[in-house]
Amino acid sequence: MKNHFKTFWATALLIAFSLTSSAQENQTENLDFGKIDPYHMQVTYDKTSHLIFPSAIRYVDLGSEHLIAGKAEDAANVLRVKSSVKNFEEETNFSVITDDGRFYSFTVQYSSNPPTLSYDLVTIQKSMDKARASDVLFDELGKTPPSLAALILQTIYKNNKRILKHIASQSFGVQFSLKGIYIHNGRYYFHTQLENRTNVPFDIDFMSFKVIDKKTARRTAAQQITLVPLRMFKPLTEIPGKNTDQNVLLLDQFTIADDKLLLIEIFEKNGGRHQTLELENSDLVKARLINDMHLKL
Repeated sequence: MKNHFKTFWATALLIAFSLTSSAQENQTENLDFGKIDPYHMQVTYDKTSHLIFPSAIRYVDLGSEHLIAGKAEDAANVLRVKSSVKNFEEETNFSVITDDGRFYSFTVQYSSNPPTLSYDLVTIQKSMDKARASDVLFDELGKTPPSLAALILQTIYKNNKRILKHIASQSFGVQFSLKGIYIHNGRYYFHTQLENRTNVPFDIDFMSFKVIDKKTARRTAAQQITLVPLRMFKPLTEIPGKNTDQNVLLLDQFTIADDKLLLIEIFEKNGGRHQTLELENSDLVKARLINDMHLKL
């Protein structure tokens, strides 16, 4: 009887070990399907390598103290990388996350004379598959992948539909209007347009979103709540004379009380042709829903 028990437990342990090994192998195989192939590059001590990314750099992690890196001044999508010591032998790595939700992995070796010092990731990404299955999710965008948010911004811009006709400001030959408000996954998309009917270029300084009390002085800072856009389709720039341009801005979801107003203001750099739009809560709650299955706008 004892021999039967010994045989039983030995068999059970062998089966359990086999199942565990098989599960571990399957897990390894499953991870292989999701692996991100790294880019390979060489760095040196006496020269700096530069990488140009399609979007602003949000996060950088270096694999060892043998590397130093930093964003280039006044260029949010350019990363400087070089070796902090001469002739390090072991391969190291670094990772980068950009604002469009892409994750980049790099393996790095030392070379006294690297064959390349500048890398254009913009061109590389254009030649690759556009699938974004590896999107990194950011807190401010909630459950919306950055690539989907970018696609919605682009689609609204390209469709260029006007679904609102009553919200506009006009003075000094400049007309600022709100063409539409859209909502998707708890985020607003504001579609704006600026028309410059004069021969004098309108150089945009900045745009602001503020919630103010209808009954108080609008310029009283204590009575204002400033809302910061999470994304915009294109940078704010100059509108040449006799030209019209549009933009789409992404903001977190909010509502305002009946005694409040939302002010959307656009300011001219070194000028006085500022424009202001006024919205009430009734305008916000009528935002058009975006169906992300077909991006119906």
